[in-house]
Amino acid sequence: MTAPSTESALATESAPNAESAAAASAPAVDVFDGHNDLAWYLREERDYSVEGLNDPAVSPFTTMDQLAAGHVAAQYWSVYVHSSITGPDAVKATWEQIDAVQRVVTAYPERLAFARTAADVRAARTAGKVASLMGVEGGQQIDESLAVLRSFARAGARYMTLTWSTTHSWADSATDEPVHGGLSAFGREVVAEMNRIGMILDLSHVAPTVMHQSLDQSTLPVLFTHSCAFGLNPHPRNIPDDVLDRVPDNGGVAMMTFVPSFVSNARREWVDAGEQGTAPEVTVAQVADHCDYVRERIGIDHIGLGGDICGVDELPTGLGDAGQYPTLFAELASRGWSQTDLRKIGFDNAMRVLDAHEDAYTAFLGYADDAPSLAAGPGASAGAES
Repeated sequence: MTAPSTESALATESAPNAESAAAASAPAVDVFDGHNDLAWYLREERDYSVEGLNDPAVSPFTTMDQLAAGHVAAQYWSVYVHSSITGPDAVKATWEQIDAVQRVVTAYPERLAFARTAADVRAARTAGKVASLMGVEGGQQIDESLAVLRSFARAGARYMTLTWSTTHSWADSATDEPVHGGLSAFGREVVAEMNRIGMILDLSHVAPTVMHQSLDQSTLPVLFTHSCAFGLNPHPRNIPDDVLDRVPDNGGVAMMTFVPSFVSNARREWVDAGEQGTAPEVTVAQVADHCDYVRERIGIDHIGLGGDICGVDELPTGLGDAGQYPTLFAELASRGWSQTDLRKIGFDNAMRVLDAHEDAYTAFLGYADDAPSLAAGPGASAGAES
């Protein structure tokens, strides 16, 4: 979820015909997307109703058919809670978000499969369903409790973004005043516990100090689930070059997002100047520029996609909903990206990070290696939880 600004909530248009044709002719590439805010959209716009989610009039940015058209094979559904909601209320609101994701998956069993483990993701993909994982978007949502953190992880929240857009009691945000010089002592405890239980660190939204301190401490690969490259657009939400340069040694993945102000320098400047006049257009080619930049700087093995779909009111031309990832792959292919390259940015790199956490996570859950998968459907044994 992107912090609200005064940026206009302009209607997203469909991709132009040329881009649609290019997407249709592009090789199919599966997507493991890092961030979709459908659950918060359902809270704000639908009173948590999960009916009609194959109707663009009901859910304009993410429908079941759009997920299929976009070849979305796995999705981290954000269980975001606005940082104005704090304390026990934040914990309660997070459980409501988790419940919303679980209800969506239950309502569309032919299309979606709930997933906690890497094995679940593979089983869902084999079955032709969207593996549905979750990510907590903001460390304030645990209310300074490692027990709450663990409870979210058991429920299937596989990552936590250490902050949202505001600094909280144990970590500094990239878009707020620093208080802790990065992570507090408790913040470092959170990082250690996330490593222990196999919960992925998400370093989008956090201050660069937190990025560096987390990379110093973490023994497992990190994600940046929805950010772009600061070197192309100096938005505070984007990843600085000195942080990007450390990602290969960690084994992590920087997932490029579609948020217009993060993608386009001109759009960022227009927002900063008060949004006077017509907003500069943001295009799929500009998203591809960020993909090129990160690939050239740190290598093809450390880049992925996290659209922040449903988390913004407008998306780039050609990437207007969850069905239009092929437009980006067509653009990248036109720039010389191989099919292997596209598979890595689309799915394989994100899957590798999840795999790296599998041993710690399944040990935390108490799974045996041959435990039945949740993706097998109702009735499958979840194993004993610790």
